[in-house]
Amino acid sequence: MSVKTLTICIFSFNRGKFLHNCVESIRDCIPGAEIAIFDDNSTDPETIRYLEEAAEFCRIVAPREVGTIKHGGLYHNMNAALDILKDQSLVCFLQDDTQVVRAVSSNELDELEGIFSRNSELGFVHPCFIRGMDLRKRPVVPLAGPAPELFFRENTGQSAGIHYSDLVLFKPARLFKAGWTFHQSEPANDRQAKALFSMMAYMWRPFAMWLPEVPAYRGKNKTLGLRLAERKKRVGFYPFKLLPESDLDQTTKQEVPILPVAEDFLECIPSSPPKPWTYNPLSGLRFFKNLNNLEVALRRWFKF
Repeated sequence: MSVKTLTICIFSFNRGKFLHNCVESIRDCIPGAEIAIFDDNSTDPETIRYLEEAAEFCRIVAPREVGTIKHGGLYHNMNAALDILKDQSLVCFLQDDTQVVRAVSSNELDELEGIFSRNSELGFVHPCFIRGMDLRKRPVVPLAGPAPELFFRENTGQSAGIHYSDLVLFKPARLFKAGWTFHQSEPANDRQAKALFSMMAYMWRPFAMWLPEVPAYRGKNKTLGLRLAERKKRVGFYPFKLLPESDLDQTTKQEVPILPVAEDFLECIPSSPPKPWTYNPLSGLRFFKNLNNLEVALRRWFKF
């Protein structure tokens, strides 16, 4: 399969620096892939300037619907992407705070296309590393996947990540045939995927990852709890150093492959936040989370 038949969709909102990093990582690592940016009506001047620049080499798609949940129009935009790209062979969903971390060859995409063709019940493949924080919450037990390059993840009770993730590779025609529509939360989509497809496959050699300790951008007025949590976590811009191919090759040559945990393989440049990395400023900070929730409740009560 030619990389020209791969489209990578980036879902974006007010993260100009992060969006630029995500786009450039795709251009560096998968230079033939088509890039489509689904921006959710960003208002940040830096993001708007970059969208104008990126229009020279990316497809920029405006939202069809305005979202009202905490994720804004994310899932509306996913449905728009599915509709627009329904004839595309292979599509990958990423977000502006993610990055492609290694080169992906045409041969590798051919292999993925073949795996989908040979496994008619496979709906989604997850292209990202496992988060170290997941291992602290519950064990990640790999099960035999649909091909040696992939594995399934044993269900240990999480609400999402077994059958679906918001960051996925898939064949649009397969989703259309199954009557798929993106619902308004990851757990709801995981339940839908469980009913329609087999488990989501994970890659032993993933190629993308969320950046760690990213500031929260959704919502103009951050609560005191969130602002204090961001300060404690030292949130900021921590892009990844590109991963040499040989580093991941070693994981699959062993009798028992090494789980692709982000903290074990990836390095941020020029500096890295403390490990294990987190992906929400309030994660692991109960006091600040409770303070945030209290202020949110008061705002709703007093309507300010």
